[in-house]
Amino acid sequence: MSSRPGRAVRRALTAIVPVTALLALAACGTDATPAADTAKAAASDSPGLTAARNALRTYSKRPDKIPVTQPVGKKIPTGKKIDFVLCGVQSCQDLADFFTAAADQLGWRVNQIPTQGTPESVQAAYETAVRDKPDAVISSGFPRAVYAKQLAQLKAAGIPVIQSNADDVVGDGIELLKNGPKEVGVQGEMLASWAVADSGAQANTVYFDLPAYTILKPVKDSFAAKYKELCPSCALDAVDVPITSIGKDIPDRVVSYVRSHPKVDHIVFSLGLLNVGVPSALKTAGITGKHIAVNVGDAQNYQYIQSGLSDAAVALNSHESMWLQADALARRFTGQSMDVDQKAVLPLTLITKDNLSMAVGDFPLVKNYQSQFQALWGLN
Repeated sequence: MSSRPGRAVRRALTAIVPVTALLALAACGTDATPAADTAKAAASDSPGLTAARNALRTYSKRPDKIPVTQPVGKKIPTGKKIDFVLCGVQSCQDLADFFTAAADQLGWRVNQIPTQGTPESVQAAYETAVRDKPDAVISSGFPRAVYAKQLAQLKAAGIPVIQSNADDVVGDGIELLKNGPKEVGVQGEMLASWAVADSGAQANTVYFDLPAYTILKPVKDSFAAKYKELCPSCALDAVDVPITSIGKDIPDRVVSYVRSHPKVDHIVFSLGLLNVGVPSALKTAGITGKHIAVNVGDAQNYQYIQSGLSDAAVALNSHESMWLQADALARRFTGQSMDVDQKAVLPLTLITKDNLSMAVGDFPLVKNYQSQFQALWGLN
C-alpha cells in the first residue's frame, strides 16, 4: 500500500497549566487509555485476526512444483511462429519476454506486437496478427470485445488464441485462458488478509484501483468482501485511478488523498505499477507511518520492500504462466488437448521482507521451473 497520511502536527505547551487542569487532563487520560487498550485486546482476540494470520502463513509459502506433471509425450515441432500482442505497460512486456524464453527452448520464433493499451491500438495489433498468419497468437489483459472481429478471423483461419489476465472465458476463438476472473479473486483475499493481520485487525485502508483493466474488478471485489469478513470494524475506502495517470500524477493523487484522510494507515494498490514513485512522494511530503501493499509485484516494488518503503506484494505467476502457455501450445501442435494446462492451478505467493529472495528484477515463484517444464518437453 502506498501513502502515509498526514502532516506532522507539532504542539508545544507555552503556558503554565493550573494544577486543576492537569488533574483534569490526567483523568481524561485514564479514561481514554483503557478504552483504547480494550479495543486492542478485543481485536487481538478476534476470530478474524486469527484467520488472517493463518492465511498469511499459507500465502507466504513459496511453491516448489509447477502445476503440470504430465509429459507432452510426443516430439514437439520446431520452427513455429507466435505473435504476442503487448498491452502497453511494462508487466505485459515482461510476460512477452518470459514467453519468448520458453519459445526459444522449443525452437519457436516470437513476434512481439506493441500497443498503447487503447482499443484502437489493440485492434490494429490484432489486424497485424491476422495478416501475419502465425501459428498462434498470445496476449494479456484485453476482453474479447476489443478485438472480436479479428478473433473471429483468427478462429476461421484455425489459429489458436491464448489469453491471460483478462476478463473473459474460454471458447469461441480463445482456446486457453489463464488468470481469468474466476482465478484472480484470491489475490484480493491475500491482500485483505495482509491488511488485517498487519494492523492487528484495526486497519484504516484505502484501495487504489485501475478500472480500465476489467480483470482487476474481481480482485477489488474479493478484497472488500474478505476485508469486511475478517474485520467488520476496519475502515475501507476505494479510489479509482484513470489509466492516463500511469507514469504521471499517481504519486500526487495518493499524497493528496492521504493528506485529506490522515487516519488512513494502510494503502493497497490493485496493480504494482500504481505504486511506482509513491514512497518517495510520501517522504517528500513528510508523510510517514503508512503501510503499503500491491497486487502484481514487480522489480520496483520488490526493491521498495527490501528497502522498507513498502510492506507486501502479491507475486503473480508470470514466469510459470508464460511457460505453461508454451506447454499448452506444445500439446496443441502435437495434436493433443490443452485441458491439462487449462485445469492447472498456477501458484501465487505473498512477498514480504521475510521471504523476499532477490531485489533486482522479477523472479519466478518456483525456482527451477524451467527444468521442470523442460522435462515435460523431453529436453533434459
